[in-house]
Amino acid sequence: MHDGKINKDSAERTSFSTFSGISGLTSNVDLRSRENNSSHRTKEIDRDRLIVRRGQPFSVAVQICDSTVQNGQLELVLHLGKRDEVMIKVQRESGGADHWWFSQQAAQDEVMLTLHSPADAIIGQYRLAVLVMSPDGHIVQKIEGVSFHLLFNPWNKDDAVYLPEESHLQEYVMNETGIIYRGTSEYISSIPWNYGQFEDNIMDICFEVLDNSREALKNSKMDMECRADPVYISRIITAMVNANDDHGVLFGSWTPPYSNGVAPSKWTGSVPILRQWSSTRARAVKYGQCWVFAGVACTVLRCLGIPTRLITNFCSAHDVDGNLCVDVVDTFNSRQDSTWNFHCWVESWMRRDDLPKGNDGWQILDPTPQERSDGVFCCGPCPVTAIKEGNLQVKYDAPFVFAEVNADITHWRVLPNGQRQKVYVDQKSVGRKISTKSVYGDFREDLTVLYKYPEGSKEERTVFQKAGRRVTQPTNESTEPPQLQLLIKHARPVFGSDFDVIAEVRNDGDEDAQVQLTVLATGVTYNSVHQGECQRQMIRVTVAAHEGHREVLRLRYKDYAECTSEHHLIRVKAFAEAQGQNQPLMTVADVPLSVPELLVQIQGKAAVKQQVTAKISFTNPLPVPLKGGVFTVEGAGLLSATQIHVKGEILPGQRVEVSFPFSPIRTGVRKLLVDFDSDRLMDVKGTATLVVRKITGNYIRGISGIFGNLALTDPFV
Repeated sequence: MHDGKINKDSAERTSFSTFSGISGLTSNVDLRSRENNSSHRTKEIDRDRLIVRRGQPFSVAVQICDSTVQNGQLELVLHLGKRDEVMIKVQRESGGADHWWFSQQAAQDEVMLTLHSPADAIIGQYRLAVLVMSPDGHIVQKIEGVSFHLLFNPWNKDDAVYLPEESHLQEYVMNETGIIYRGTSEYISSIPWNYGQFEDNIMDICFEVLDNSREALKNSKMDMECRADPVYISRIITAMVNANDDHGVLFGSWTPPYSNGVAPSKWTGSVPILRQWSSTRARAVKYGQCWVFAGVACTVLRCLGIPTRLITNFCSAHDVDGNLCVDVVDTFNSRQDSTWNFHCWVESWMRRDDLPKGNDGWQILDPTPQERSDGVFCCGPCPVTAIKEGNLQVKYDAPFVFAEVNADITHWRVLPNGQRQKVYVDQKSVGRKISTKSVYGDFREDLTVLYKYPEGSKEERTVFQKAGRRVTQPTNESTEPPQLQLLIKHARPVFGSDFDVIAEVRNDGDEDAQVQLTVLATGVTYNSVHQGECQRQMIRVTVAAHEGHREVLRLRYKDYAECTSEHHLIRVKAFAEAQGQNQPLMTVADVPLSVPELLVQIQGKAAVKQQVTAKISFTNPLPVPLKGGVFTVEGAGLLSATQIHVKGEILPGQRVEVSFPFSPIRTGVRKLLVDFDSDRLMDVKGTATLVVRKITGNYIRGISGIFGNLALTDPFV
C-alpha cells in the first residue's frame, strides 16, 4: 500500500540513492529519472522516481568513491515480488533481445550503467542490486535498494502491445480525459470522464490491484512470472475492477437507494475511486455501473502501458443461456427485460500469441459483473475480429460477447390459458452504433463495422451460420404484409416538463378494424430495470380502412417524477389487438429526458501553480425547488475531486453561479470536469478545456480562504 502522496514537482534535485557497502565506503546511484522518464514517456507519472518501459534501454550512474576498484567488474541482479520473489541475473553485454543485459562505461569517479530489458519482460517494481567486484573476484561493495518500475511499451515493435500509429498512442495511452457515450441509439448523449492515469499514486494503486488478485494471493511467484503477458494482465484487471469474487475495486448497484456509498451517476472519473479503494486497504468502493467499471479499467490499463479505449454498445443483449436469442415475455406487468439501452466495456490493443493467426489487434474486455468466466466474474480478452467473423471457439468468452451485439429479441405474450404466443422477432435492434471517442477530437467514432457485417448481407448470414444460430426459423405466421401498423412518436422532452407521446394505429386494409389499444409508460434504468409505472391508458377504437388513429398519452412531471431513475428514461409500450386477427401488434420506444448542461468557464490564463478561477452556471429546469445541491469538480493535472455545496434551495427557473479558484499542477491541454447533483436532479455534467503553461518566479498558493456561501470538502470519504 502506498503511504503518502508523491509530489512530482516538489524537488529540482538530481535523484540519488545512497548505500553503505561491505567495505564501509559510500556509493551514490544517480537514477537519472528525469532524463530516463522523459525518453520513456513516463514523466507525466513521476519525475523523481525511475519509471521506464520494457524493450527500451535506460542509464543510471554509480559513483564509487574508492578509486582502487574503479576498474573492477560489476554484477547486476534484479529482484521482483514481496513474498516469493523472482530473481533475474542481468547479463553482461548483448547476447540477444530475449533477456536482461547491461553495459558499463567508467568516467572519472563514476560508472555509467546502461540496462536493456527484453520486450517481453515482466512489468512491475524491480529492485536492483549492484555488486562491485575487485579484480581478483571478491565482492568489494554491495549496493542494494535501488528500485524502478517497468511498464508495457506500445512504442516498441517487439512488445505484444505495440501500436504503430502515434496519434492512436497519444489517445489510447497518454490521454487522461475521455468521453463516454450513453443514452439510446436514437438519442446518443455523452459525459466527460477523467481517467487520470498519471495522477499522483495511481500507478502504485494499479499494481496494488494486481497484487490483490486471487492469483497473486494464491501463488505470488507464479503470478509475477505471468505479468509479462498483456493477455494475463488484462484478464486479471477485468476480474479485479469488480468486487464480486475478490478484493476488487467496485461494488455494482443498479437501483437506488445507494446506501452508504456514492450513486454511480455522481462519479466524474476513476481517480477518487482508486484512491478510496487503496486508502481503505482494498475495501470495495460503492457503487459502480457499466460505464464506471469500464472507466476504471481503462485507467488501469492505460497506466500500465496497454493501449485502451472505452466502448459503448447500444441496445446490448444479455444472453444467459447461450442460444443467441433473448426471449422477452411482455405481460405489461413484467419487471425485467433482457436488453440494455447501452452497455460499456473497453478494448485493449495486443498481439494474441495464444490464438491462431488473425486474432491480433483490439480485444474486448468487460469488467462489469454479468456472467462467470472460468468461475470468475470477468470477461475477455476476446478478439473483435473473432466476433465479426463468428469464430466463437476462441478465448475468451466469445459466445457471450457475440450475443451482446448480435442476438435476436423474441417478444412473447402470455395467453389466458397460460400458453405463450410469439408477438414478433426483432433481428436488427441489438448491437447498434457501437461507439468510442475519436482519436481526432471530442466527437463520436462509430465502430459497428468492426463488430459485424451489414444487416442482411451475405457475409452476415454466413457469420450467423458459423456461430450456430439458425438463420431462418420456421413460423406459422402469414407472409402477407400486415394490414395494421403500430407506431410510437415523441419529441425529445426536457426532464421537468410535461410532454405527449403518440401511439398511432394505421389500417392499410380495405375493411374497418376494431382495435383494443393499450399504452403503458414506465420509468426504467438504462439496463431496463423497471422503477415504476408512470401512466397507463386503454381504449377500444374503430380504425377506418386506409385511415389511422392517434392516441395521445399526456405525461406530466408530477406523474413521472417519482418513477424515473437518475438515468431520466421512460419506456413506452404500445399493444394493439384487432378483433378477428390472431396476431397482435406491439412496439416499444424509449424516451430519454434531456437535462441541461452546466456552463463552465475559465477566467484568465492558466499556468502551473498560478491561481486561476472557474465559473459554473446552472439553471433549475424543474417546476419544484432543488435541495442539497452540490457541484463536484475534478481534472487530471488540475485538482483532486472537490465538492462545492450550495446552501439553501434552488427555486424553479433560478440561475445559480459559483466561482472558485484552483492552481493547476501540470502543464498541457487539460479538462475541468463538473457534476451537479441534488435531491431531485442528478447526473448533470459540464466541462471546460484549458491550456496550462509553464511559469517562472515564486510559487503562488492554490485554494485558500473562505469563499462566501461555498464549502469545499472531500467528496468521496
